[in-house]
Amino acid sequence: MSVLLDAYALIAVLRGEPAAEELRPVLEANDAEIHPLNLAEVLDRMVRLAGADADEIEADVAVLGVRTAVVKAADLVDAGRWRGRHYHRSGRPVSLADCVAAVAAARGGMPLATSDPACAVMVREEGGTVLALPDSTGKRPE
Repeated sequence: MSVLLDAYALIAVLRGEPAAEELRPVLEANDAEIHPLNLAEVLDRMVRLAGADADEIEADVAVLGVRTAVVKAADLVDAGRWRGRHYHRSGRPVSLADCVAAVAAARGGMPLATSDPACAVMVREEGGTVLALPDSTGKRPE
């Protein structure tokens, strides 16, 4: 079964963080997908915060076999609905990109690989499934 990666999950793989080991079987089975908006987030963060070259990151993602999920306009609209229902500045700070990944995973019948606690709660409340990954400190979303 395919797994949809949020931006952090792919960044963790690219940087060799704790979640990378858990995603290895998914990557080896070529079962990983990422929404294009979340891939854009990966490129942005890796370039701005890690000084990486965007073309090299795209090449690394291709070598890993991570497929780009199909963009559906209805999913983008629903992401706005989900964020409207779940966002709270301090209690549940889900980004619109988190919501896009969550909707795409749920609509595609895939678990969302994430370490984001707020996103994980939202996905579960909407009836989706989560592959709970450790963050850079080893903590997993509940």
